[in-house]
Amino acid sequence: MKTIYENKRMTLPNQVLMPAFLAVVLGLSGCQQEVGPAEKAGQKIDRAVEKGEQKIEQSRIDATQKLEAAKESLDQQADQASEYIEESTEASKEALEKAGEEIEQTTEAAGQELERAKEAAVDKAQSAGEYIDDSVITLKVKAALVNDPMLKASQIEVTTVNGIVKLSGTVGSQQDIDRALELAVNQQNVKSVQSDLIIKAAPSEE
Repeated sequence: MKTIYENKRMTLPNQVLMPAFLAVVLGLSGCQQEVGPAEKAGQKIDRAVEKGEQKIEQSRIDATQKLEAAKESLDQQADQASEYIEESTEASKEALEKAGEEIEQTTEAAGQELERAKEAAVDKAQSAGEYIDDSVITLKVKAALVNDPMLKASQIEVTTVNGIVKLSGTVGSQQDIDRALELAVNQQNVKSVQSDLIIKAAPSEE
């Protein structure tokens, strides 16, 4: 009786624990089945995140490379523009200097031409004035000789060059020569008088 009772007493806990153990095992199996898809989903999310990060990193690298290339291109264009501007400025400067030299040369030539024209005009004016003065002097000297009683019968020619009077011809005596020289030198604007007067010989008595 004791043995049967002990077997019954030992069997009863086993009978109680076995279902519990099975329940735990089954529960764990169920948990494993439920956790399995979640882990897979997590792995997919992790892979997606990793791929996204890789794409983001690649995009960042590509953008950085593109920005560097664009910056380098802009720097090259800026250098080329700077060189072009410098060359254009230098060419413009040279053209302006050349134009300035040409203008200066033209102005100098025009000034010289004007100066020559001015000198020529002055010379002509002086020549014209001197010619007029010489003509006036000649007329005055002739008038003085003709109106003088001593020289009315004399044949005296008068020429004037630059205010210098020259008397030529024949007169009756040395006194006539002296009188003619006196009248000529006393006229206005006369600088000097030259005499080529000849004393006419008196007719011989036969």
